Amino acid sequence: MSDELLGRRAIVTGASRGIGREIAMRFALAGADVVVTARSADALAEIAAEIEARGRRCIVVAADVTADGAADSIVSAAMDGLGGLDILVNNAGGNSFSVPLSSMRAAGWQKTLRLNLDAAVELLQACLPALVASGRGSAINMSSVLGLRGAPTMSHYGAAKAAIISVTQSVAIEMATQGVRVNALVPGWVETDLTEFLRHDGEVETNLLKDVPMGRWGTPAEIAAGALFLASDASSFMTGQVLILDGGLSARP
Repeated sequence: MSDELLGRRAIVTGASRGIGREIAMRFALAGADVVVTARSADALAEIAAEIEARGRRCIVVAADVTADGAADSIVSAAMDGLGGLDILVNNAGGNSFSVPLSSMRAAGWQKTLRLNLDAAVELLQACLPALVASGRGSAINMSSVLGLRGAPTMSHYGAAKAAIISVTQSVAIEMATQGVRVNALVPGWVETDLTEFLRHDGEVETNLLKDVPMGRWGTPAEIAAGALFLASDASSFMTGQVLILDGGLSARP
């Protein structure tokens, strides 16, 4: 355990598994009290028990971030349960299909942007007053390496994640004089249950990793370490930036 976030209060979305779960645990181990939110109440109850066993408070909000009013409900839970908010991690997101734009249905495009862009923007907007009141607010928006370059057959997901970076930079400038830092965290290929199907296909996995200079998958713990850095005073002079953790993938031409 450490004290980088001692006494701070955080919201982590998509916290029931994978990267989000690891971030929530890492924050708690660094001294933060945490609001964890995702759709699965049972999975959230498990992580809440682990956090509370380590002496930190944990508020569970079972919610779909794309639902109307979800952002306000999550922020209200943080304010009521923790008395304020210092950190937001906009981690909820994902992609369930891959298809060329010429074959894509409008509904698929809209659903992907609703989850990966609109919901994140709504929660960021809802959190800003509390982050300003904190005096040391830090918002972390999860993007992806697919938002940094062309993403054939995943233009919908790439567009959402590229937009997240643009929103991050714009809002960082808007909020800089009000004591709120806004940064983007950009994972590459990470070993989670969401990428398990790729790891089980040897040919697909080989083709993916051949473009990663480090030649391996990242881990949720490595991404959580980046989130801890962005949330803590270690990055106190950093805002509007894009922290890329991808094993060197984006460095390739």
